[in-house]
Amino acid sequence: MSTPNLDFLEIAVNAGFRRVILDIEHNSFTPDRREALVVAARAMGVMVCAKIEAPESVWVQRAVDLGVDAVILPHVERLRDVHAALSTTKFPPQGTRSYAAGRSAGFAAPDNDYFARQNREILCLPMIETAAAFDDLDAILASPLVDGLFVGPFDLALSRGRDNYLFQAADRADIAYIATRARAAGKPWWMPAWGPAEQVFARENGAMVQIVGAEHQVLAAGMATVISGIATGRAKADAP
Repeated sequence: MSTPNLDFLEIAVNAGFRRVILDIEHNSFTPDRREALVVAARAMGVMVCAKIEAPESVWVQRAVDLGVDAVILPHVERLRDVHAALSTTKFPPQGTRSYAAGRSAGFAAPDNDYFARQNREILCLPMIETAAAFDDLDAILASPLVDGLFVGPFDLALSRGRDNYLFQAADRADIAYIATRARAAGKPWWMPAWGPAEQVFARENGAMVQIVGAEHQVLAAGMATVISGIATGRAKADAP
């Protein structure tokens, strides 16, 4: 999702989607609207993930306090550069997350398993979208703070010296390498798979989650369908 549009969320859920990513990094989500989206998604039984502004502890803390199911961290470079942000996804002794008796705790005193359960259930997914992260992949995967990876194919392609991301041989080789290393570490990986070829590739390489629709893409496709229908109707009406 690119906007805090509750109608769009509900339409997506009605269509059958069961996971949603709030792309906070690239878009404007005011605190009250992102909170409303999280509450609505959870009420509808949807897994809600926050792709936060940057790999900084303050943004991680705000996301986990909302009660999201996963935090996706963009702009990851080497492990040592983002360790503090990763650590904020987990409570001590595993990490440095601070406790707040709010939504993530059900607005009540935590039960005995609360902290361990949060550490288990809230996923920390650093993005592999830079050449530095790609080079430091095994160290990132080895971190006990990391629950899996999220591939950023366009930025990865550019960072690795290509002119664009076209899902060409070099792109496929990079993503296949990430998949192989993730499997070796026993951790899942997620991939944006916008077209059929990418979706087949993702399945064949064991992607746990495919991101197959973006809000603006879906709206544009819907508008194109409406316009096409009008043109078809006109052609039929004008036919002799």
